[in-house]
Amino acid sequence: MTNQQIIKQLPYQKPFLFVEGIDAISENGITGHYTFKKDESFYEGHFKNNPITPGVILTECMAQIGLVCLGIYLLKDQLSFDYPQEPKKDSKKPKIALTSHQMDFYLPVLPNEKVTVISEKEVFRFNKLKCKVKMLNAKGELVARGKISGMIKV
Repeated sequence: MTNQQIIKQLPYQKPFLFVEGIDAISENGITGHYTFKKDESFYEGHFKNNPITPGVILTECMAQIGLVCLGIYLLKDQLSFDYPQEPKKDSKKPKIALTSHQMDFYLPVLPNEKVTVISEKEVFRFNKLKCKVKMLNAKGELVARGKISGMIKV
């Protein structure tokens, strides 16, 4: 399964897709990135004349990369693909439900800022995935960190 195949399996689309690329992935974790474009709709009202990315959107970005992409990778043997790129027409799509998260925020993310999400698998049992996640800005500074859990099944 390629990184592009994982991204194609995501149950999101623009404007609510916060995954641009996967930089590294293994059974134990994932690293991916996203750049928050200046024309994203949530900047219009958050905050007036001083836009910053809402914490709920940062959490969503960390969940999409750190939990959902990793979960799809971990379930890759249950997904069916035609080599090299496309899922089969009758392939099952993964179903995802966020079950809990705890997040601490340290720095704001501004429009046009690229972030990197690093996730380490803590537990994957009975299709429940729990990960430690952190988000870094382009300078390598810690933006946020926490734990995210979810149920993922095919």
